[in-house]
Amino acid sequence: MVHDWGGAIGMGLAVRHPERLESIVVLNTAAFRSPRIPLRISMCRIPVLGDIIVRGFNGFARAALSMAVVHRMAPDVAHNYLKPYDSWAHRVALLRFVQDIPLSPRDGSWQTLVNIENKLVQLLNTPMLILWGGRDFCFNEEFYKEWLQRFPEAEKHFFPNAGHYVMEDAFEEIAPLITAFFKKSLTT
Repeated sequence: MVHDWGGAIGMGLAVRHPERLESIVVLNTAAFRSPRIPLRISMCRIPVLGDIIVRGFNGFARAALSMAVVHRMAPDVAHNYLKPYDSWAHRVALLRFVQDIPLSPRDGSWQTLVNIENKLVQLLNTPMLILWGGRDFCFNEEFYKEWLQRFPEAEKHFFPNAGHYVMEDAFEEIAPLITAFFKKSLTT
């Protein structure tokens, strides 16, 4: 299963070792280039300002508690989303991943993403389930359409009233789909 940055990370592993895969579940992510970056995320890339927003105020993770969902998270769930990022030092990875979003060849991970994108075709015969939150402020419907174009045989489900954290917004609908998909993948 891949989501958010897990798309590029997980698909990077998948294209290096396609023989290890039985199936793939994709949720609101990308593993291909796009020039699109929401202004809110772009601001976190600005030197000094990004440090203050992300590391000082926990503005990236904290903002996601409301921006990445349609339905309000339970307080204990929200607390657990923030728990790993409880200090300036523990937020450095958030800042670095935002700074490393590959938008052009000048970005450090650009060529890695190009290589992953070029090899996605290796996965065309791997069973895939795409579950998409239609109200994602970051990985919007254009990303969903790109996945469908690249993997037209994938089983797909679009949740118009779910956000980026699609599992938080539509878990009751998604859980049976994932269970059925994995059961089907294991029997084929």
